[in-house]
Amino acid sequence: MSFQRKFYSGFATSKGTTRYMDNALKKGVSRFHFKNVENLKLSSVGMGTYLGNLSARDDADLENSLHYSIKEGGINVIDSSINYRSMLSEKCIGRAISNLIEEEVIDRESVFICTKNGYVTNDGDLSKVDIDSYLELMFLNNKIISRSDISPSYHIMNPNYISKCIDKSLCNMGLKTIDLIYIHNSFESWCNIVDKSTYYEMLSRVFQLYEDFRQKGKINFYGMATWNCFTSKENSKGYLSLKEVIKIANDVGGSNNGFKFIQLPFNMYLNEPYTFKNQPTETSSKATLLESSQKYGIHVFTSVPLYQGKLLGAVLDKSPLDNLPAMSLKLLQFVRSTPGIVAPLIGQKKTSHTIENTMISKYPTLNEIEYNSVTSILRKSDQ
Repeated sequence: MSFQRKFYSGFATSKGTTRYMDNALKKGVSRFHFKNVENLKLSSVGMGTYLGNLSARDDADLENSLHYSIKEGGINVIDSSINYRSMLSEKCIGRAISNLIEEEVIDRESVFICTKNGYVTNDGDLSKVDIDSYLELMFLNNKIISRSDISPSYHIMNPNYISKCIDKSLCNMGLKTIDLIYIHNSFESWCNIVDKSTYYEMLSRVFQLYEDFRQKGKINFYGMATWNCFTSKENSKGYLSLKEVIKIANDVGGSNNGFKFIQLPFNMYLNEPYTFKNQPTETSSKATLLESSQKYGIHVFTSVPLYQGKLLGAVLDKSPLDNLPAMSLKLLQFVRSTPGIVAPLIGQKKTSHTIENTMISKYPTLNEIEYNSVTSILRKSDQ
């Protein structure tokens, strides 16, 4: 499938995201659906683009869902990764954003677009070239990387590779600037291969590259998308201190560095970021990941709010979530109302799921009393 080659300049701005919010409010979206993050008005639910087959049908479904979510659903946070559906998800984002801009529904400054890099991928539009062949053709034969740069989980932190990925993501999405880019599950991919000091050196080189790309205007912010490194036990091999990561960012980019975001799983079942005290700060030997993030001015996006459907059968009797008409909305409401979380990222393609999930934008988030009421019910159910 051919891809449009028009590149849109700009990135999410205070003026653009405020304009988007004001237009959404006119359509009945709750003012409390938007949060102020880095002087941007960002929706308290974002759209993820992880799941799906490499098919034209899935492309069309994803593009339609993106179009509806941004135009009608009050969602202006879009999340992807270069390896999601072998680059096809990024390309779908590019086409959907282009159509919305050309239709004058939005401008580039209205939407906050995030992607990730690190994992090896091929290009889904080159159906006859598998991952290993693509890797050899594009990177190994050209000596951009060596075999030793590849982890057993097919992850690469060599800045030469990351640099190519950023430029490819910009091309895939038809953008001149990406709002936020993450290094993707890097510690989880390398903690059993290298010692922590070596990993810190690898991360420092990635952060330096991100800072260089910020100076070029190709990215605005950067961060770490993770699975469990920030919520593991302190004495485990898979544990990572947010404080140490922030020190690396400060050493590389100074106090005005671009490391401002992390992403990790969180839902009613995977609730360690809110409940488990394992992160040191300047004033506390042990804080939760969300407390530590707030202390350091790091913003948190979360994945798997529905636990990929596993939580849709949960029962929550007599709670402040009762006014929501679907379990998916209750799960989204819980996550987006959690103190310290900007937004859960929900994957959706089917029209019915998209319409249902985006209904949450019509509701205000839970207040503190309501949220504590829900968490008290969850604690009782765990006993």
